[in-house]
Amino acid sequence: MNLPNRLTLLRILMVPVFLVVLALRLPWGDYIAAAVFVLAACTDGLDGYMARKRKQITSLGKLLDPLADKLLISAALIALVELGRLSGWVAVVIVGREFAVTGLRSLAVTEGVVIAASKLGKIKTVTQIVAIVALFLRDFPFNLINIPFGNVAMAVAVIFTIWSGMDYFQQAGFLLKSKEK
Repeated sequence: MNLPNRLTLLRILMVPVFLVVLALRLPWGDYIAAAVFVLAACTDGLDGYMARKRKQITSLGKLLDPLADKLLISAALIALVELGRLSGWVAVVIVGREFAVTGLRSLAVTEGVVIAASKLGKIKTVTQIVAIVALFLRDFPFNLINIPFGNVAMAVAVIFTIWSGMDYFQQAGFLLKSKEK
């Protein structure tokens, strides 16, 4: 159990923390939940960086890291739907893409093909995190000047979610076809 894996486990453990804070509807609860979510999201890049830098990449880390990412984002989206701040179809599109790409990558591995994380996938993750935080914060401070930043940010996140998903499927098709030759 190295430090990168502990950070990944910490990210998983932070999920129920921000969900409970949201559910309790505490004064300032949205801000506390957003802070916990941001802290958890920061561990996403940090654990991978540390694992590579320290040469501590493990099978457990390879399994837990993407699981933690999907759990964090999915839980946040479902919570936002429950709070009435996000349309259900948006959550379904984003979570559905995650399942589809995970399935695709798993299938590719059985064929001896590794589909690495793409730049579009990383942009997708950042846009999702920004949009989720904006919706947790009810668009603060943009709401002071009547700018629906959270909705705009989520629209951008959905575009990158779909685009990066299509990119993974295109990449997988090319890789799998070249393997057949």
